[in-house]
Amino acid sequence: MQISSRRYGDVVVAAPTGRIDHANADSLSAALAPFVDGAASGTAALLLDFSGVDYISSVGLRVLMMAAKQVRGQARRIGVAAPQPMVREIFEISRFNMVLDLSPTVRGGIERLSPDAAKAYDAAERAGAP
Repeated sequence: MQISSRRYGDVVVAAPTGRIDHANADSLSAALAPFVDGAASGTAALLLDFSGVDYISSVGLRVLMMAAKQVRGQARRIGVAAPQPMVREIFEISRFNMVLDLSPTVRGGIERLSPDAAKAYDAAERAGAP
């Protein structure tokens, strides 16, 4: 499980890639741990960029549910952005779109979590940041 991250203001955008299933759910949980721990990350919100995730199983959904519970327990926000069509369908069938805020784009997800972070994202985009 690969996961990259970028920070825009008070929002961390973490981007896992590949499949999230039984074989790598623990790896995802471990990779998300620093971002889920608000005291360590110093952020108000976490956005998961799912544009690189092509499948998620029920075990992966459980990892997300636990992360959401921990983040909300710290009075922080969490969302998922840019899910591929199959992943979006899995979220909708499992009604996980009721558990996590879904946004069609990363920019939209950031804006829903923090307008100030959206300004930082826009500035980074204009500057040509990856």
